[in-house]
Amino acid sequence: MPRRRAKTSPIEDFVALVALMPWWACVALALVSYLVLHGLAQPVVPASIDPHHLEQLVTRSLVTGLAMVGQFVVPIACLFAAGVSATQRHRRGALLASVASVTHATAPDALQGMSWQEFELLVGEAFRLQGYEVSELGGAGPDGGVDLVLRKDKEKFLVQCKHWKAFKVGVQIVRELYGVMAAHGAAGGFVVTSGSFTEEAVAFASGRNVRLVDGPKLFGLIQQARAARAGRAEMPVPTRPVTAFAATAFAAPLATTCPSCSSSMVRRVAKRGDNAHSVDSQHAGRSC
Repeated sequence: MPRRRAKTSPIEDFVALVALMPWWACVALALVSYLVLHGLAQPVVPASIDPHHLEQLVTRSLVTGLAMVGQFVVPIACLFAAGVSATQRHRRGALLASVASVTHATAPDALQGMSWQEFELLVGEAFRLQGYEVSELGGAGPDGGVDLVLRKDKEKFLVQCKHWKAFKVGVQIVRELYGVMAAHGAAGGFVVTSGSFTEEAVAFASGRNVRLVDGPKLFGLIQQARAARAGRAEMPVPTRPVTAFAATAFAAPLATTCPSCSSSMVRRVAKRGDNAHSVDSQHAGRSC
């Protein structure tokens, strides 16, 4: 059952939206919004009232009144969002450091000891370390339970997080994400869990552009990404094979040139037929 989002005010929604940006961008937006609204808030007193321009005068007065209030409300909201953004960034970093510092034997306990909100923050930060732009949705809307939207190389990927302690993630969850991917034109998707997947889920994802990431894989990827970011030559070796968070991992390696005529190839996603939503290489121009 999808989580229900509590009703919020427009100001709270605005703060939550702005807080998705880095804190420094929120501060810059606060400054720009104040300068713009302050300029609009300056009253214009006409020398004479022209009946033909009365409607424009009323509109201008309304804009001025809103700007007079907004020049204080909007910047304050942006500054508050900057604090939220900085706090969340610190929280993500702390979660990532705490998980990366544990051993493989205690990693499952570290993941299971989190709340589902902390788990989603951790997963989002893990994808950021892989070079993705991450938008956090929270899985509370009519989006099939999508928690994260990733963007990389002009492609979009959807992520569903399942912080389940007692159950394996079944095939129905993977099917739902696959359907949402098709509806939103996503190039691929991830189902990430702190636990494990059923054999049916693994079989359904096999050969499709859906990657299944369980707890040990997530832990290994976090350690690998942190080691690479720190510039260390030796990376921790996970106890289980790790699949890279890369778009090319959704399918077999795709050729960039045709083996017959050496012409350039491009990657395309099938829209119809038996191979719908699968990725393949095709000629950029005329076929050989």
